[in-house]
Amino acid sequence: MKPSKPILITIDGPAGAGKTTVSRALAEAVGYRYVDTGALYRAVALAAEREGVGSEEDAGLERVCNGLDLAFERTETGTRLFLNGEDVTGLIRTPEISMMASAVSARPVVRRFLLSVQKELGRSREAVFEGRDMGTVIFPNAEVKFFLDATPRVRAQRRYREIASSASVTLDEVEQDIIQRDKNDSTRAIAPLKPAQDAVSIDPTGMSGDEVVGKMLAHIAEVTSR
Repeated sequence: MKPSKPILITIDGPAGAGKTTVSRALAEAVGYRYVDTGALYRAVALAAEREGVGSEEDAGLERVCNGLDLAFERTETGTRLFLNGEDVTGLIRTPEISMMASAVSARPVVRRFLLSVQKELGRSREAVFEGRDMGTVIFPNAEVKFFLDATPRVRAQRRYREIASSASVTLDEVEQDIIQRDKNDSTRAIAPLKPAQDAVSIDPTGMSGDEVVGKMLAHIAEVTSR
């Protein structure tokens, strides 16, 4: 069901809220591009870690950013993120890179670099942008905005299922990481994590992915029919 007019859709929320699954499904349902902006910050974090640059070393982070070529490509296995030609889609999903990404996302030099990247990606509209400040900072004029959230425990259980086979961490450790990341993201001075005033908030606890997407589609239909 493609909207009757080109729009931008943003989906924000904390770690483990199910944004990625829902964003991909919604993009598929409306025939739009899916853009995982959190992956961009993770890619910067991975590049910085590889070069031994700390999360507060602005000069080093600027050098890292200036040397990055980031591109999303659709493949038979879904959308993949390439960092300087290397597929890093799986490499950026570790707990260590998650925490590093949270830290570098608060640095102005990183945000300036990725702001231009994201603005360019949204220029043609007809896209679903997933992130943490899409509806508040990057695209405040987006026609449709959603904010997904759930308790830290529920989100930890979701994230644990995703990484349990590839990481030796406990559920409690994942929950503590999420609580710490929530604190980092919501208290940072630049673009703190929070719902946009005109965002539709959804708690997906107890809902299937199809049910969440169905609720979103109903709202999109209402907005585009006005």
